[in-house]
Amino acid sequence: MRMTSSHVVGRDAELALADSLLSDARQHSGRALFLLGEAGIGKSRLAGECESKAAALGLPVLRGRGSPSGSGTPFRPLAEALSSRFRIGGPPTDPALAPYRPALARLIPEWRPATAVGHPEGVVDLAEALLRLLAVIGRQHGCVLVLEDLHDMDSETIAVLEYLVDNLAGLPVLLVGTLRPQPGPALDLVDAADRRRAASVATLRPLEPAAVRAIATGCLGVPAAGVPVELVEQLVASGDGNPYLVEELLAEMVGSGLLRWGGGDWQVAGDLSTTVPATVVRGYRRRIELLDPEAQEVVLLAASLGARFSIATLHLITGTEDRCLFAQLRSAAEAGLIVPDPGAPDRYAFRHALTAEAVLASLPPAERAAIARQAAVGLQQADPELTDDHCQLVADLRIAAGDLADAALLYAKAGRRAQADGLSGTAVVLLGRAHDLADPSARTAIAESLLYALADAGQLDRALALVDSLAPAGAAALGLDARIALHTRLAWVAVAAERRADAVSQMTAARALLQDGGTPQQDAALAVVECELALLPGQGGGTAESERKARAAAEVAERTKLPVVACQAWQLLALLVRERGFDVADACLERMLAVAETHTLPLWRVEALTRLGANSYMRTGDIRRLEQAWEAANELGAIQLAQTAESVLAMNAVLRGDPRRAEEILARCLGASARMGNLGTRRYLLLVSATLGAHRGRRREMERGLLAFRQAGGAESQLTPVMLGLCRAVCALLEEDRTAARAELAAAAAWESLHPNVYYLAGRYGLSPLLEVLAGRAARTDFAAVAANPAAELAWNRQFLMLADAVLLGREGRGERAAGVVEDFRRHAAIFPTGHHLGLRLVAEAALADGWGDPTSWLQAAEEYFHQLDVPAVVGTCRAMLRQAGVTVPQRRSGRELIPAELRAQGLTPREYEVLALLVDRPGNQDIGRRLCISPRTVEKHIASLLQKTGLAGRAALSRLATELSVGG
Repeated sequence: MRMTSSHVVGRDAELALADSLLSDARQHSGRALFLLGEAGIGKSRLAGECESKAAALGLPVLRGRGSPSGSGTPFRPLAEALSSRFRIGGPPTDPALAPYRPALARLIPEWRPATAVGHPEGVVDLAEALLRLLAVIGRQHGCVLVLEDLHDMDSETIAVLEYLVDNLAGLPVLLVGTLRPQPGPALDLVDAADRRRAASVATLRPLEPAAVRAIATGCLGVPAAGVPVELVEQLVASGDGNPYLVEELLAEMVGSGLLRWGGGDWQVAGDLSTTVPATVVRGYRRRIELLDPEAQEVVLLAASLGARFSIATLHLITGTEDRCLFAQLRSAAEAGLIVPDPGAPDRYAFRHALTAEAVLASLPPAERAAIARQAAVGLQQADPELTDDHCQLVADLRIAAGDLADAALLYAKAGRRAQADGLSGTAVVLLGRAHDLADPSARTAIAESLLYALADAGQLDRALALVDSLAPAGAAALGLDARIALHTRLAWVAVAAERRADAVSQMTAARALLQDGGTPQQDAALAVVECELALLPGQGGGTAESERKARAAAEVAERTKLPVVACQAWQLLALLVRERGFDVADACLERMLAVAETHTLPLWRVEALTRLGANSYMRTGDIRRLEQAWEAANELGAIQLAQTAESVLAMNAVLRGDPRRAEEILARCLGASARMGNLGTRRYLLLVSATLGAHRGRRREMERGLLAFRQAGGAESQLTPVMLGLCRAVCALLEEDRTAARAELAAAAAWESLHPNVYYLAGRYGLSPLLEVLAGRAARTDFAAVAANPAAELAWNRQFLMLADAVLLGREGRGERAAGVVEDFRRHAAIFPTGHHLGLRLVAEAALADGWGDPTSWLQAAEEYFHQLDVPAVVGTCRAMLRQAGVTVPQRRSGRELIPAELRAQGLTPREYEVLALLVDRPGNQDIGRRLCISPRTVEKHIASLLQKTGLAGRAALSRLATELSVGG
């Protein structure tokens, strides 16, 4: 007999907390709620109550659950949760999710491409994508994600949950998780979230006697007064305040006749003290014994698989045909042992997690071991390759059977599969288990796999400790080549993490093992790491020697089929050879792209496209290839690589004078890059943010951005010269502080002289030479030396060098040639408008002094641009220089912003624009004067001024201009 209370009792505080968090989620203030407690304590009941409350409020609910037999199947609970929502109506079609669909395809079958793209998405990419999806689902009313049995979830799912927990604030999402207080990644996650107050944790304690009485009242269907006192006392003593045990004890008492209904109430008909929790186990044994032998075997085998089990897996183990198997499962369900799993139509679940444990506990240990072994052998015979999650399941069964060595080999196999799929977290867990269980003869090979998994998972400290513990010699030692490869791999990871000392240590260890020999492949892989290390700030090292080593490594890697090393080498070479020209650098990147495409390395392909796109925009301002790289990253679901491409697009937007697009990218990527731990890209985005403020003359915004940049380690990065020359120096010039600007540029050049330089827009090859020429500190020979450098080809640099050339030509008495250079310069104004107009302001000063060109029109254009940009220092200087040149500078009256830009640049005043607007209808001066309340003579003066400023031949031409511009409407 089953007895279940229809009400949640004794959990008022927890229910109140759930109500509060549901309300917060509806107000876009998301949070996680973890329900922690032993099996049967009521976690699922509370989670179900949260679901009911959410449904009543109109909040979408997504529900998934962990399973002991599925802990090696990454993300299954998340896929189950999404399926529970999308199974009928399908996934959302919101276009905002388009960049995240490739990452989410692992969880949502409808979004999987017809052909695999060959890239296993990273956990962080998937976590960010899931965060965006939940935000869309809950946009209107909020949503609730319920995940039960976190203690049975895989490492990747736990990593995704950790990401969600840290980033729910501000989103319309309530995450509800349940777990037992058993050591493991899930409990670590909850404890850490609780310590930093990132989540609410409700630890469910045993129920008080009053709550136990309430359960009995609800189960027996009588008022509290109708429940025998001695019954409540026994339930309190034997049930340990555990709701599930209390209900099971009641069911056992009624089923055994110790508690009977009669005379209108419940009566005790025996010694209740004989009914202790152990009788629950005996009760399950009796239920099993009532089944036919075939159904008994199915139940026991199912229990060995855990609280939830797959019908397909059970079919493989038993070999029973479907009709008979379903009949046996139906018998077990009728006996109150199992129920269909509501979350997955192809699965069953024991009525409670304790049910499966009680079923197994009813057997002697030897029989339990024999059943586990029978299940393991059955699965291995039916599925020799142990596909899907069968490998780990059989390993778990071998543990239960006591076959530890066999279990270790199976865990290792499952771990290596996870590693191949890019699931380094799961690989670390499985290989760690294998390493602990393995015989000494197998442990070293497993340790090697574990080391690579730890490196990919970013657990460098643990990997370094493990590699040091490997036996140095003897039969159990790792081979020499394998040790060299491991040290090289760990050195690469250390360089990527900017851990210079660890990188040097690992390279030294590898070189010591190589001694005087080593294969070309080993030398190539290690040479790439050494050259990358030489590029880190403060490391030192000659660029020419690094280039030689990298080129040799690239050639060896391509010849010996080491495509990843080849991509690493060509990417490095593309940085090193920029000094000799960007055509040479692009040739290296094209080789890198070809290798990546030939060997189906999608991540390296995106890296190559991104760097090619960055070079293209620097050379010409063209961003099409950079956008292609961004699109390729999105198609791949590689969100972090997409962020990298977008960060370069954001800097391009700053230089192109498009603050809106830069701000959009920053808003989309800055917080996400921090959440995802994409630290290099985050630094660059922070610098972009500061540069955006600098190029608008807003020092406070710039300093705020640079403070965040320094806090993210930017001051010790290769971005230092960019920060000084492209950011701080430009801001100083927009404040008309040329001395400060020259000091910033000098500091950037000093940094570059001491470090290998990989950035070329920091002023050394453009802005700084112009300022030096203007100050009379650089002659034609100095200019020629800079102009001969390949970095002078870059569009941002080239514009300033053109102006420096013009200034020198003017001083050399070749004013007409100088003016022609400026006119060539002006034809490219649309590429980098802020740099262009800053250049006009600077070159006009020299043109006025030396008497060449048209400096007044240049100053007028610059004044108008910086007025619109609200940069008062430059505006004031331009106006002062115009007055000194004898040009009447109009007052800026209200309405000036309505004048079209081309007319503002010609100096039209608001009143003149009003006169021009009326000329559409060709009225006379008296009519215009009457409409504007001015005299006909004043109208005539305005007409004359309009003709002079626009350069038109007569009044009819002004009327045609007014009509063409539609200024009259």
